[in-house]
Amino acid sequence: MRVVIAGGHGQIALLLERALSENGDRAVGLVRNPDHVADVEATGAEAMVLDLEHTDADTVAGAVGGADAVVFAAGGGPNSGAARKETVDKGAAILLADAAEKAGVRRYLMVSAMGTDRADPTSDDVFQVYLRAKKAADDDVRSRDLDWTVVRPGRLTNDPGTGRIQVGAALGRGQVPRADVAATLLAVLHTPSTSGATFDLLGGDTPVDEALASL
Repeated sequence: MRVVIAGGHGQIALLLERALSENGDRAVGLVRNPDHVADVEATGAEAMVLDLEHTDADTVAGAVGGADAVVFAAGGGPNSGAARKETVDKGAAILLADAAEKAGVRRYLMVSAMGTDRADPTSDDVFQVYLRAKKAADDDVRSRDLDWTVVRPGRLTNDPGTGRIQVGAALGRGQVPRADVAATLLAVLHTPSTSGATFDLLGGDTPVDEALASL
């Protein structure tokens, strides 16, 4: 399987790239900073420099052409302002969907966030802007004729992965190791029955494959 990952230098993306490579899949990480190429390649993945904030759907389609799946794992970052929540968390996700359609790549895996359905519709707080941007991107992708899956992790930690999770349509607040998010994304990519599913993801007691089978 060839998988193109937007936001290829993010912490979850790097873990997913390594997991894909170790699984025998081919990962391609899209990065905007050339200085990040070596980190992506160290995972066994291919790196491609492409700034999703300053390009168009045809260019991105050229980058994802021939892929079996695309993963949106990009983000404006915790220290970015409201404007980049719109241009990255929303705009780049929608651009990737446009490109996937143009390139004939049906599988789209969205790394979203818990709480998007509870975002304050009027608040100027940057986190609320972020949640609204993520929800708008999720809604856009779910409206398309793509084989999409939306994964909404809880608070992310750098604890070691356990290989055990809990999933559901609306879980309570909680946390999940980034390593277990990456393991879940890898499993989702290889589980066609997860197409059309939107689910929250937290640390738990159920092995990843068994948890996904319950969706």
